[in-house]
Amino acid sequence: MTPKDKLLKIAGQFELAAPVVSIDALGDGFINDTFIVKTEGEAPDYILQRKNKTVFPDVPAMMDNIVRVTAHIKRRVEEAGGNPAREAMEVVPTHDGKYYYVDKNGEYWAVSVFIPDTIAYSRADSPELARKGGQGIGRFQSQLADFNEPLAETIKGFHNIRHRFKQWDEAVARDAVGRVKEVGREITWIEGRREEMLRFWEQVENGTLPTRVTHNDTKISNILFDKDGEVLCAIDLDTVMPSTSLNDFGDAIRSYTNTGREDERDLSRVGMSLDMFAAYTDGYLSERASQLTQAEIDNLAFSALYITYEQVLRFLMDYIDGDTYYKIAYPSHNLVRTHAQNALLLSMERQYDDMKRIVKETAARYI
Repeated sequence: MTPKDKLLKIAGQFELAAPVVSIDALGDGFINDTFIVKTEGEAPDYILQRKNKTVFPDVPAMMDNIVRVTAHIKRRVEEAGGNPAREAMEVVPTHDGKYYYVDKNGEYWAVSVFIPDTIAYSRADSPELARKGGQGIGRFQSQLADFNEPLAETIKGFHNIRHRFKQWDEAVARDAVGRVKEVGREITWIEGRREEMLRFWEQVENGTLPTRVTHNDTKISNILFDKDGEVLCAIDLDTVMPSTSLNDFGDAIRSYTNTGREDERDLSRVGMSLDMFAAYTDGYLSERASQLTQAEIDNLAFSALYITYEQVLRFLMDYIDGDTYYKIAYPSHNLVRTHAQNALLLSMERQYDDMKRIVKETAARYI
């Protein structure tokens, strides 16, 4: 059986509205294998994905999360008089009513309806686009503010710094490839901020910062826009799970505001753009401010430092461990990433007072 025949057989396990005309690879995702499935006539086309069972060890639970969340968003869109066919993802069941199919090799597959006539951006290159991105994630969280169903934790300990410190301490003690002696200065970057980061996370553990439904992968490519540049919906919901809303905000700021590359060697190019921070914050709080607690608003700016610090730790930890998690292009790649992320973190720390001021003034406009 050819690869094409295998894909046709897999697609045939799902409740598609019409016969398949073609199946072609789509995008260059690092985690899942993604295909566009085109069908006959006026029937919708579909997205077929092989889910990465290494990254997501419980795919059935992950798909259950996605189905619950998308159904809730669809109801909210309908209540608001919107178009759920364009403003909400729709997961397609198999012929036996499941939302995933397991092939003979034990690989998991899922299908969703393709939303046509949309735009996806690979990066935010202007404050206006940053504002739209903030609006997209703010709307996603807002639509799920009254979601009260249980959700699985699809990646254990995700953004939990206490969990990360346990992994970190073990990696440093293990010193798998003898690199600890090379990175004493970098280790002090981690240790010098340990208590500050734990104090933030303790607010999640004791409920000061409430647990809500979060996306957990808030780069702008995970938001669909219409042809006029207006937000339609958030996509790629594999990492949807319970956490603090601030993780989504902080991760977006880390992504959107960096003036350099994530693996930039010239650290003079790396910094946080305050204009991009202000734009994203405005878009996010325009949708979300009235639903956040005062504690969440007070900690919003710090969440950017928290998530960026976590990434410094993870890059350095992987370098110490012998580059077992992140793909690298050269031997020092993870160390270069560590330095670039730390430069971004230092820039955020220098501008922290301005970040807090912007959050306070922006929230006041929308509450």
